[in-house]
Amino acid sequence: MDKKIDRILACIDFSDYTLMVLEYAVELAKNSNIQVVVYNVINQKEVHMVEIANKYASSRISVEGYIKDLKKDRETEIKGLIKEHFFEEKSNISFKFDVGIPSEQILKTVQTENIDLVVMANKGRGNISRVFFGSAAEKVFRHSMVPLVSVRDRKIFKRKEEYV
Repeated sequence: MDKKIDRILACIDFSDYTLMVLEYAVELAKNSNIQVVVYNVINQKEVHMVEIANKYASSRISVEGYIKDLKKDRETEIKGLIKEHFFEEKSNISFKFDVGIPSEQILKTVQTENIDLVVMANKGRGNISRVFFGSAAEKVFRHSMVPLVSVRDRKIFKRKEEYV
């Protein structure tokens, strides 16, 4: 069994947990030659909403243009976070964007990018659909072929007295 870690996938969704995920991924890679791939999936639901809006709107939005603009905006935001918080580690950080169903894209990227470890928050930008279908993190945790680090905010996830 190969336990060497060369590549970490830091899954971010620009929620309140994004910086925390990046901090853990970069810390795990610190003082080594480990590559951190900052990964974001543009949810297919967002793209589908643009397609639906185009059916009813008098002025159409280019789906390709919408995706291109989202990627550009997100890349700018990631570069800003890296510059502000991880400037010294920037040479070991790259980023990747995809469009699709987040859990499926993450699992696919683990394979295609030869990822050895995934770092992600167990909460994110989810909504009511999580109650019915389960979160992306939950699906990745269940189906990932590589180890995962679940990032949590200690203030939010305080233990109840009965579990202490």
